[in-house]
Amino acid sequence: MPPAARRFTRAELLRYHGATVDDFSGDEVRLLFVGINPGLWTAAVNAHFARPGNRFWPALHRAGITPWQVDASSGMQPADVEMLHARGIGISNIAPTASARADELTADDLVHGAARLEATVARLRPRAVAVLGLTAYRQAFHRPKAIAGRQEETLAGTALWVLPNPSGLNAHETVDSLAIAYAAAARAAGLEVASDAR
Repeated sequence: MPPAARRFTRAELLRYHGATVDDFSGDEVRLLFVGINPGLWTAAVNAHFARPGNRFWPALHRAGITPWQVDASSGMQPADVEMLHARGIGISNIAPTASARADELTADDLVHGAARLEATVARLRPRAVAVLGLTAYRQAFHRPKAIAGRQEETLAGTALWVLPNPSGLNAHETVDSLAIAYAAAARAAGLEVASDAR
């Protein structure tokens, strides 16, 4: 049972502005999820998509990508780390530094982050990459007409998907719609997913 979620004051979280968060990867990454940049809560606990209310972990569980719903709000638990490594799930970001909102990033932050991400993908060599955020992808990779879904181009030779961001600020998406989108990339990476995550 994970510990109860930590609670942070706004002032405590603001101290993490500009902090970096470690990429999450095991020995073999099959599917690399890529956020835009870490939020302040994520930086505070050094665990991706940690803010309570973020729909990333519920969507992964709904899709059957994970056998249980990870609660990263107080940091990643050892059983979660072991399970994600065994499943071949990795997590990175386009820009590595934390901010309260992704729209605080500059165009240069995204472009420099894209080069960093390409190097990360070349090093990890996953079967598929899923960038979670269409607008950020368009800006970072100079693809203004890109649409969501599987991309014609690859990233460092790896099959590339651009999928919806799980932030609660992305009001157009639900856990169910995110699960369907994420399951498509997981299938491309050779992962088993829930049969109803179409």
